[in-house]
Amino acid sequence: MPAPGKPIPDVPVADAPLPDALTGHWVDTRAPRRFRPFLKLARIERPIGWQLLLLPCWWAAGLAAIAAGQPYPNPWHVLLFLIGAVVMRGAGCTFNDIIDRKLDAQVARTRGRPLPSGQITTKAAALFMVGLSLVGFVVLLQFNAFTIAAGIASLAIVAVYPFMKRITNMPQFVLGLAFSWGGLLGWSAVFGRLDAPAYLIYAAAVVWTVGYDTIYAMQDIEDDVIAGIKSSARYFGAHGREAIALCFALAVVLAGLATWSAGGGPLAYAGLAAFAGHLGWQVSKLKGASAQVALSLFRSNWHAGLLLAAGFALDAFARSAF
Repeated sequence: MPAPGKPIPDVPVADAPLPDALTGHWVDTRAPRRFRPFLKLARIERPIGWQLLLLPCWWAAGLAAIAAGQPYPNPWHVLLFLIGAVVMRGAGCTFNDIIDRKLDAQVARTRGRPLPSGQITTKAAALFMVGLSLVGFVVLLQFNAFTIAAGIASLAIVAVYPFMKRITNMPQFVLGLAFSWGGLLGWSAVFGRLDAPAYLIYAAAVVWTVGYDTIYAMQDIEDDVIAGIKSSARYFGAHGREAIALCFALAVVLAGLATWSAGGGPLAYAGLAAFAGHLGWQVSKLKGASAQVALSLFRSNWHAGLLLAAGFALDAFARSAF
């Protein structure tokens, strides 16, 4: 405590952690101060975003390995998807923040972000977004022509997403269409085309995204009402838990169909069962959940998705080994 009569020192805005950031992250503690607003704009201190963007890529890569008889997902593809997820999530978030900077200023959880808080200018943010996008484009160029074209096509959905919260009660569905695109790319990167497993795992990822992002939106319901922001959490209201359970159930069924159509074996289904169990556990914790619990459950979807990815990868390995 400061001595009586002395003012409490202010924490510089750039140093103040945002409400949904990881506590003690290196961006807030060790990164040079002049870089912190840009790192926060890219959500580097909130890795769950790129993790969730990455998982459909890895799911599809695992399914493709099973279908192609490979012993494991292509390591080069796995690495490229990781890099691409980090930079393109950063570019997408920057674009979203440029569009939403006035709305973000009205929501407690987002008003401290770099743009609404005035830490950086809109022009600087736009240049940063272009730089990240160029890195993402270089990553995309490492794949076959079909995958390059499919990756570019995803930009149409990314471009319209920030406006959806103004015109639809289900912006989470549009987010799912964008965030799940890797479910198509992970397959086409191997085969140079799209087949039933890719479409099914993409659909599974879309409804999974609607479910987990509805959990995330539960943190902002009161502020969203004031700001006039639409969300699935507001739309489902008192039936939010049931709606999330339905989304998760559909995700499991669709992922199961994708596993079957790719020729998955026991370990793939074991991963699916573990994934289903984790989603069921999340639903069981939702009743009366506080904002902090909702955030924790949302973040736990990284582990849920990894269980499914691991099941696919282990199944491919077991098939080749035995």
